[in-house]
Amino acid sequence: MIFADILFWFLVIFGAYVVFVAHWIGAYALFPERVERCRAAYGARPVASTLVGLALLVPLLVVAALLKQALPHPVVQIPMLGVLLVVALLCLIGSAGLALRIGAGLASRADATDPWRRVLRGGLVLGAVFVMPFLGWFVLLPWTLVSGLGAFVLTRRSRAAATSPAATETPAEFLPESR
Repeated sequence: MIFADILFWFLVIFGAYVVFVAHWIGAYALFPERVERCRAAYGARPVASTLVGLALLVPLLVVAALLKQALPHPVVQIPMLGVLLVVALLCLIGSAGLALRIGAGLASRADATDPWRRVLRGGLVLGAVFVMPFLGWFVLLPWTLVSGLGAFVLTRRSRAAATSPAATETPAEFLPESR
């Protein structure tokens, strides 16, 4: 293997890592209440999130594959690709809740002034887990996206359910001292 091949794969993996973290931070910036609810869904019902995500995603992928084979025309394939991309964005918005949940466990003093840093820290840890060969690529990454879709769908119906303030606030020991 030559240096160019090594550099190519390093940049592909690093680029994917940065894109995931950027999507999670962007999701939190655009939809903070939804991401907080997805975080709560991961804490309360992680298995239900995964099963709902599977129940929605598997039939959609099967229909997309069948349509691609049966009707190989761009008039059919382009809208189907658009639907799949929207579903991928919903998976990323929901999985931002997992990044937030991980980041909330890594509390910092900066959380009081910059709450998005929880998503950054959690996203960096979660993205690093995806780099692990085979287990990260083929188990944890798909599970995160599938359960992200399930968390997104489960929180759609619970608009009135608010997250507890104690779960989202920074512990007092990490807050800067007032003078």
